[in-house]
Amino acid sequence: VLIRRGLHLRVESGLLSGMDLASDDTGTKMIVQILAAVLEFQRDMISESTREGVAAAESAGKTLGRPAALDEGEVIELVEAYREGAAVKALARQYGIAPKTVRRVLDAAGARDVPGDLSTLLDGDDQGDAADGGRDQVVPVADPVVVVDVPGLVAESLVGVGDDWIRQALDDGQTIRRGQGYSVRVAAPLTLHLAMVEQSSTGLMGSPAGRKAHRIHSDRVAAARTPTA
Repeated sequence: VLIRRGLHLRVESGLLSGMDLASDDTGTKMIVQILAAVLEFQRDMISESTREGVAAAESAGKTLGRPAALDEGEVIELVEAYREGAAVKALARQYGIAPKTVRRVLDAAGARDVPGDLSTLLDGDDQGDAADGGRDQVVPVADPVVVVDVPGLVAESLVGVGDDWIRQALDDGQTIRRGQGYSVRVAAPLTLHLAMVEQSSTGLMGSPAGRKAHRIHSDRVAAARTPTA
């Protein structure tokens, strides 16, 4: 990408001091490929260590992840209230949690259908509040496990903001190299892919490359949720 745009990435100090990593010569390309291979190996080692640590903690009976926002009884009450017509925003205010947390609880319980339009997730608001008393405008679809290639820039943005289940899905995914870029091939329920689109949107909007990666990711998720003939 840097080469195509005529940009340079010069190392200021250390072993590679003075080298322009964006030079279009064979030697530099070889060094960049070696660095990429080392970084991928490091990522794989971190993932392996993480999985081993999680397995050890689970075998010791430890509870992993962030504390649950709601206990089991509150989850049941929330789901029942939603099915009786309560709005997502109203439930969020009642339980002192974010609307996206309410949606996640409802999705986990199978109480809320996946929106037919991804924009209802990306805008961070409930479009149907005024029109239908707060219920989301949705279409009934299943929640199949689908495979989506998550652009590398999207995957990197989710490392800091994604939930534990999203980060675990990315760790378990397969890294696919494409030229000087990469994607992470993730097989997961459709709702998890939609959550990735939602949670990565804010952090990617600050740059043209981020917006492009977000658009590509959104298009791939939309294509994955569209049944093929």
